[in-house]
Amino acid sequence: QVQLVVPVAVVFSPGSVPEDLPSPLPFRDVQEMEISVNLRTSVTSRYEMSYRAATAREEAALAVATAREADAALHLLQDVSMGSLTVYVVAETSSLLPQGTSVYVGRHRSALVRSGGSLAALHTRLRQVTQVMSFTATSIAATLSDRVPDGRLSPDARRSLKSSLGYEITFSLLNPDPKSHDVDWDIEGAVNCYVKPVLDKLSLVANFSVDSQILYYAILGVTPRYDKESSSFLLSAHSLPHVINPVEARLGSSAASLYPVLNFLLYVPERSHSPLYIQDKDGAPVRTNAFHSPRWGGIMIYNVEAPASPQASLPLHVDVDMARVMEVFLAQLRLLFGLSWEELPPEFLLESPGNEGLADWELDHLLWAHTVENIATVSTTLTSLAQLLDKIGNIVIKDDVASEVYQAVASVQSAVAKLAMGHLHSAFQASKEAVTSSERAFFDPSLLHLLYFPDDQKFAIYIPLFLPMAVPILLSLAKIVRETRQRKKEPTKMD
Repeated sequence: QVQLVVPVAVVFSPGSVPEDLPSPLPFRDVQEMEISVNLRTSVTSRYEMSYRAATAREEAALAVATAREADAALHLLQDVSMGSLTVYVVAETSSLLPQGTSVYVGRHRSALVRSGGSLAALHTRLRQVTQVMSFTATSIAATLSDRVPDGRLSPDARRSLKSSLGYEITFSLLNPDPKSHDVDWDIEGAVNCYVKPVLDKLSLVANFSVDSQILYYAILGVTPRYDKESSSFLLSAHSLPHVINPVEARLGSSAASLYPVLNFLLYVPERSHSPLYIQDKDGAPVRTNAFHSPRWGGIMIYNVEAPASPQASLPLHVDVDMARVMEVFLAQLRLLFGLSWEELPPEFLLESPGNEGLADWELDHLLWAHTVENIATVSTTLTSLAQLLDKIGNIVIKDDVASEVYQAVASVQSAVAKLAMGHLHSAFQASKEAVTSSERAFFDPSLLHLLYFPDDQKFAIYIPLFLPMAVPILLSLAKIVRETRQRKKEPTKMD
């Protein structure tokens, strides 16, 4: 049983305290909710709310002109521990939030909320804020999707990557027509400018390695349809799944990888199929001209403008606009990690995370999900190992394997205890250690079940070897027994 504890500080600015508070400030409150995964597994979410009045420094930070400035000023005054939230309640008539906005979620671990006038309205908004900034029942169920019965999860819930100790990211430029297009892309500069800040923020979650490659004469494997009205070629939504396999056969990046590989492909169409556009299910053109495949990566089609004169010399030199390309790839990277917020209430305003690619509370969202998934993975691994040891009675368990099992159990118990205390970062680190130890124990070469044979297999193997040797021995023993019996029957001669 796992309990997820979120410390939430609710800070009232002057003029925002509802009249129907149950007790004078400061006071504490606890809200619990059980998230049922299946008949045997459930997760308890516990929000420990502490209500208090704003300090003088917080009041000064809330007296600025815009919500963005207030968020930056309040960040310096907050508790920065991972997994904790601070919600600042402002008056219903406050001009700090834009017109029509009731909730502002900043880049860090704080939000600004209009009071709503009553405690019930405030509780509704607080519940929405905590679910956006920490986790929801849907996100926890998606994390434990292997244990959720079929039909209870939407297809999008299984889109995000499974938890891993590391990921490999490969950027590939596909140029199927190098005779017509000389494509140049500054991938190293783009990675340093756009991707590195995001991966630096994600380094708490896992280790990342980045590489790139250019593949010539690599085609999509699907023939696009020519559209006379637009004088362009079209790829329909139902043909997109057939694009992945032919392209993946050329990539070769996942063959020797220990970790999941994320593939981001930039495809420059050949001259005979240019321009090439992607259509969605309704037949409308996709604005980004890109699509992504769950747990695999994404592909973007980059069209090259036709030369002004037909006599232009080939190949045409093409400089790729890396800012436009990386904007699409980073959006796909967020989708692959489950950081998409499509169904937000209209009165919510989310601050853009900027160059870092994700806000602090989004990082916490990943840590919550990966910690729960790691605990479930360790549970499954150790259960499978125990079943293997029960099945093979004469298996030999070495001391180092036993110590890894003990370490995994101790680490996962520590992770569960840290979660119940609201210490998200230390819980995540303990869950990573538990995964590492349990995997080492499970995949230890000495526990290979093929090394141990059941008794019936041993007889089947050794009887053909010993039978030829046993026949003369058994015949000799029978002869000795017969001679001994005859000797006993003969009468003893007396002198």
